[in-house]
Amino acid sequence: MNLHAYAGAVLPADAERATLVARVFDPAVGGPCVAAIRGDRAVDLTHVVPTVSELLDRPDAVSIVRTREGGGHWELSALIDATLRRDRTAPHLLAPVDLQVVKAAGVTFVRSMLERVIEERAKGDPGRAEEIRSRIAEVVRGRIAQLRPGSPEAARVKEVLVEEGLWSQYLEVGIGEDPEIFTKAPVLSAVGTGAEIGVLARSTWNNPEPELVLAVSSSGTPVAATLGNDVNLRDFEGRSALLLTEAKDNNASCAIGPFLRLFDDGFTLDDARATEVALDITGGDGFTLHGVNPVSEISRDLTDLIRHAHGAHHSYPDGFVLFTGTMFAPTEDRGEPGQGFTHRQGDVVAISSPALGTLVNVVTTAEAAEDWTFGIRALMANLAERGLLRRAAEVVS
Repeated sequence: MNLHAYAGAVLPADAERATLVARVFDPAVGGPCVAAIRGDRAVDLTHVVPTVSELLDRPDAVSIVRTREGGGHWELSALIDATLRRDRTAPHLLAPVDLQVVKAAGVTFVRSMLERVIEERAKGDPGRAEEIRSRIAEVVRGRIAQLRPGSPEAARVKEVLVEEGLWSQYLEVGIGEDPEIFTKAPVLSAVGTGAEIGVLARSTWNNPEPELVLAVSSSGTPVAATLGNDVNLRDFEGRSALLLTEAKDNNASCAIGPFLRLFDDGFTLDDARATEVALDITGGDGFTLHGVNPVSEISRDLTDLIRHAHGAHHSYPDGFVLFTGTMFAPTEDRGEPGQGFTHRQGDVVAISSPALGTLVNVVTTAEAAEDWTFGIRALMANLAERGLLRRAAEVVS
């Protein structure tokens, strides 16, 4: 699939004033490089900070990305071209995170919360979804659309729903005191823009989940934002919430990128709160789907989600990234009436925001996607061979 049409959309609309961080895989060194996007170049900063995780823990991270002298550079247009062509013989962009744990918050928007309830009641059968959707929508939607999770009002609504036989574990995390926070993917397993994304071959009901992703330092401070696709298997999770890991964590099932945009004087956490995340799906069968996800409609504040992930109960010495949830659960029929939406191989999924650029991927099966082979041992060995771990230790000391 040719993704060259997206070349002009990979960068944010205001890239010239954004503080952007990339990870570049350079075949010449056999591993990843931390890079700053400056004009038409990606400047190599790996000699200063060998990992993105370390960079985000530095109090002078913005200054480093904006001004620190680089060890070399790549032409940005060439990087983007090779990335979208999936040319692994040339320098190309990776997911812009490395040692951070990949966490995710689920059921943070009312629309997706209702769809999770429908999945559960349909037992993963898309054919039953429309019937259930029409039966419960009015009862549930009118009662919870404006509720603040964990509030006394939410507790009273919970009592009513229990009495009416409509309570669900998804409503519990949607309007209850505690949100759903789970580990989405192993460290270093996320793919970046231009890559294939994988759904299990035996899944018959699945969809993308376009989300705002926050990068959080080891102290629990949000320091950057990017885009993500929390690929989801509705049939698996609908059969049982205990299948969450099998539904969420598969080969190439987590996409993040294209860049990290650091919070600075021109882009803050409040700007992230106001972000609108667009989803566009284009299938080889002529199917198209478009939607917009206003982060402002989230039911819990971003800092509240971070607080539930990080604190006295759980530390992250290398920081973490947090998928903040999605309102998208596509219900449009793609084939047989009443069967709703599901992916087909070759679908192009573009997740975009003017402030964060475009994360674009092509759907394949998890079984056919490129194997994940570059893990923590490979990263440490590569950095050591390049002499970068010794330099990092000298900086710390």
